[in-house]
Amino acid sequence: MKTIALFGGTGQTGQQFLEQALAKGYTIRALVRTPEKVKQQHPNLMVLQGDVLNQEEVNRTVEGTDIVVSLFGHVKGSPAWLQTEGTKNIIAAMKQYGVKEIISLSGGGLPYPEKDQPKFADHMIRTIMKIAVPKVLNDAIEHHKVLKESGLDWMIVRGPRLTNEPKKGQYRVGWVGVNASTSIGRADLADFIVKQVEQFGFKQEMPFVSY
Repeated sequence: MKTIALFGGTGQTGQQFLEQALAKGYTIRALVRTPEKVKQQHPNLMVLQGDVLNQEEVNRTVEGTDIVVSLFGHVKGSPAWLQTEGTKNIIAAMKQYGVKEIISLSGGGLPYPEKDQPKFADHMIRTIMKIAVPKVLNDAIEHHKVLKESGLDWMIVRGPRLTNEPKKGQYRVGWVGVNASTSIGRADLADFIVKQVEQFGFKQEMPFVSY
């Protein structure tokens, strides 16, 4: 079984991922700023205190792992380029320790013109994001560029509005405006990401997961 370097394990989606990945038998090294927020205790879980913006702490997390799962994102007061700068640190650590694969989480606002066919509602959401949370959207776009130029095997999983409904085990994997809806439960989004740890079925792509 692969050993996962996890960033963003204390977020709502991160907690779901952590629980499901441990249940599947994966070993996880999780970098978190506040270890008390990690509810799980498990022999296969090593919790490291630190910050994704600190290169040394990121290196310590990635060392000895097989794949990176990056679920961290903006919270109140986050620096404008959190995802971009954190991803740069992760890429540097991956290159240092020979880790080839990274799965990163983003929102449906991140454009993927190669496959997306956004409908009117999707265009509206992107316009609102540009006005309301431009730094989150700009950071997501820039972090995509950083991954594209990294020479690594990357995948960006995108989701619409996230809910806390119980896991259904059924969802669609498409593109914005193509075989897609407007919400996904965090438990099902985590289910898809856990499956991709093994399958890595969307190399250099940005699948959109929704009900």
